[in-house]
Amino acid sequence: QVQLVESGGGLVQPGGSLRLSCVASGFTISNYGMAWYRQAPGTERELVAGIRIGGSLYYADSVKGRFTISRDNVRNTVYLQMNSLKSEDTAVYACNRGGANGDWGQGTQVTVSS
Repeated sequence: QVQLVESGGGLVQPGGSLRLSCVASGFTISNYGMAWYRQAPGTERELVAGIRIGGSLYYADSVKGRFTISRDNVRNTVYLQMNSLKSEDTAVYACNRGGANGDWGQGTQVTVSS
């Protein structure tokens, strides 16, 4: 069955970096669009970054120039490199296949605080 397992979250100071990983099983990521979403307490879930089947990338304006999404087709893993982190990046980050009605991982907490 389809499974998405995220890791790499944690506590980091403002200006720091983290790399999130999403290991996929049950399907081949290169055959699907994949994305990262996040949700902070009391807010709606928002799209952070995505990678289309052909490999083109897209980002929320709030993270452009700071975050980079990538995929490793051999490891069947999607990554989110997050640099220059800000307190407003604090949220649970979740990996997604297929959009809002698709498949989700359990999420990983990212906390940016001094």
